[in-house]
Amino acid sequence: MELAWIEDFLALSELGSFSRAAEARNLTQPAFSRRIRALEDWVGATLFDRTGQPVKLTDAGHRFRPAADEVIRQLQRGREEARQAEGEGMSTLRFAATHSLSLTFFPAWLRSLEAEAPPLAVRLESDSMSACERLIAHGQSQFLLCHQHGGAPSRLDPRQFRSIQVGEDMLIPVVSPDAAGTAPMRLPGTEAAPLPYLAYSEVSGLGRAVAAMLSGREVWLHGVFVAHLAVLLRTMVREGRGIAWMPATLVADDLKRGTLVPAGDESWNVPLEIRLFRPRSRMSPAAEAFWKLLG
Repeated sequence: MELAWIEDFLALSELGSFSRAAEARNLTQPAFSRRIRALEDWVGATLFDRTGQPVKLTDAGHRFRPAADEVIRQLQRGREEARQAEGEGMSTLRFAATHSLSLTFFPAWLRSLEAEAPPLAVRLESDSMSACERLIAHGQSQFLLCHQHGGAPSRLDPRQFRSIQVGEDMLIPVVSPDAAGTAPMRLPGTEAAPLPYLAYSEVSGLGRAVAAMLSGREVWLHGVFVAHLAVLLRTMVREGRGIAWMPATLVADDLKRGTLVPAGDESWNVPLEIRLFRPRSRMSPAAEAFWKLLG
């Protein structure tokens, strides 16, 4: 069995497509398929149901997935401990954080923690929620900082990860104001005149939260633009292209200046927790000391 087969397995289980996973692994699709089949032969079970799209894990695949994740994390930890023996790299904390929190919450939060501890050596990867979940699941980051809504929990396995709340936020539906400084469109819209909707893509954690809030509600929206970056959606809203749910931490100044205005009453707001995730398994001494600092 080769380690690369485990990485192939994780790529396919996350992307659900042989072609996309092969591209992500820099392989031709036939070569990638052969490696997945070789892993299944080694395990002695079929790990993927190939009868539909997206490709899904079989029951055997679901049972194998935690072990595959743990293998990658243990190797990352072993690499860190080997570097510690050489006196390198162990004091650096590796974070994955969603784009909006990287811009708004993370810098001030880190500064507040450093008031109680020596300056921290930090490496930050900023990406979509789905990408950040992959980074911590594969051991490429020690911590994940993200928004979370009760109706759209993280996809990380709670048997392997735990989290604490480190802040609060709110998704607010906003639009660019008209000449009178008021909202030119209001939720819920109407069937005859649905509101132009600027949506988050499927890889966005904020998109998961909005979808959970909208589920079962009577609302009329017409999708006109999709992106996973909240800052890009904010730009589109500022240009009057439609309505979008924006983190309060990102649009606080816009709301204060009146360059953006709410497009609905408070019942359309989505309360969010800001949570920090970590593996349940032991991390480096610096990472464990940082977690202890959070109290």
